[in-house]
Amino acid sequence: MNQVLAGSVLSALSTGLGAVPILFLAKSLTHRWRDVLLAFSAGIMMAASMMSLIPEALRIGGFGALMIGLSAGVLILTLLEMTVPHIDLEHTKSGLSFDEKAMLIIAAITLHNLPEGLSVGVSYASDAAATGNLIALAIGLQNAPEGFLVALFLVNQQISRFKAFLIATLTGAVEIVTSLLGFYLTSLFRSLVPYGLAFAAGAMLFIIYKELIPESHGDGNERTSTYAFIIGILFMIFLTESF
Repeated sequence: MNQVLAGSVLSALSTGLGAVPILFLAKSLTHRWRDVLLAFSAGIMMAASMMSLIPEALRIGGFGALMIGLSAGVLILTLLEMTVPHIDLEHTKSGLSFDEKAMLIIAAITLHNLPEGLSVGVSYASDAAATGNLIALAIGLQNAPEGFLVALFLVNQQISRFKAFLIATLTGAVEIVTSLLGFYLTSLFRSLVPYGLAFAAGAMLFIIYKELIPESHGDGNERTSTYAFIIGILFMIFLTESF
């Protein structure tokens, strides 16, 4: 219990840690660097899904559990996205008011964090103890650049730097709740573990392909973003093999 709580808190607070530079840096950041950060995050999540969540789900529950859980993750994310639409950090509709734009981006990022928290909790409930630490690390690494980009967006919407930092941190805090929820459910019902792992993988793959990759390829930085994506994968594989 202490381990899952520590892992979920650290991965969630990484969003705030990533937002810290906004307190000191200028408000502007080149679009190339934003795309690089998003693509790097996508690479980390891809490696975590393909090297940890999916193999563990297959090992415990077989292909049937993997297929059902992964499909459920994609379906739930699809339904949630239809309720809270995707918001482009750079190209938010100009017709929206300041408050509407801020609330939409906060809602979208909070939605984005729900499956990440679940993946951490479910991973700690699996038989492989190292899986939980690895997924918590992967989510934390992914949350850091995400927190910075969210805070940067809010600052560009004329929100004070300190308030933007606090909001970015709070968007990650939802992961603590969903992580504990995922851990308790799969601990009580052990048969749910492979489905939970596959669900988390499906949700993360949906976010990667539907959100992060298109966002990082929409402004002429496709080649640089592709390199960043591959570096993110290699970086996560290096961590996996080293620890």
